[in-house]
Amino acid sequence: MSGRLAGKVAIVVGAGQTPGDTIGNGRATALLFAREGARVVAVDRRVESAEETVAMIHDEEGEADAFGADATREADVAALVAECVRRYGRIDVLHNNVGIGGGDASPTHVTEEAWDRILGVNLKSVIFPCKHVLPVMRDQKGGAITNVSSIAAVCVTPAVAYKTSKAGINAYTQTLALSNAKFGVRANVIMPGLMETPMAIEGLSTALGVPKDQLIEQRHAAVPLGGRMGTAWDVAWAAVFLASDEARFITGVMLAVDGGQSARVG
Repeated sequence: MSGRLAGKVAIVVGAGQTPGDTIGNGRATALLFAREGARVVAVDRRVESAEETVAMIHDEEGEADAFGADATREADVAALVAECVRRYGRIDVLHNNVGIGGGDASPTHVTEEAWDRILGVNLKSVIFPCKHVLPVMRDQKGGAITNVSSIAAVCVTPAVAYKTSKAGINAYTQTLALSNAKFGVRANVIMPGLMETPMAIEGLSTALGVPKDQLIEQRHAAVPLGGRMGTAWDVAWAAVFLASDEARFITGVMLAVDGGQSARVG
């Protein structure tokens, strides 16, 4: 690798993953960050899953540590950030990758419980890490924040709570970018499209009662570029770019990584 993140301390929130046949976005991002020279702080609510990611990084002789924290709990996030500063002295990159959508429904069928849970997890897991990392980055006069949203924020979907939460991440990140530009802190969004990840495939297959092979073929057919879904590595490479100094003049951007799906809008 080229060392594009050499010397940087990078927090990846949601660095574990759901079990499955493929790799998830958070784990792939943590691995690529380490390969590009970053010291990775792998954070997950299930610390054992973060530890699996760290073990993979160590197997490749990269630098990483695992932290157990629930990103929707402000006290957990505050403790995480304080410990990172104590150990490493700085935080250069924050990558927020937590998200759920199970139990969602159309506007006339969504339940109060599903709405509160999806909005709470998807927004709090971005807002609290940003809130506590920003003072560190402001003092450093620099840093890069990337929040993972979804093309659901800009494309038609019946899943109203998920869509609303992802649109909220986009709007929040725009405010984040403009209000912190004077401190040298950049903030951007990655909007993945259809990805072949465990949460998407194994999770949806079970939730919808659709055979996994059938679901995969349906999702492949919906992608304009090559007729195939993307993988977590596609998201991870976009994350490396946005976290690197190559993107030093890029902030407030919503980057679709979707094989052209969102180009159909309009």
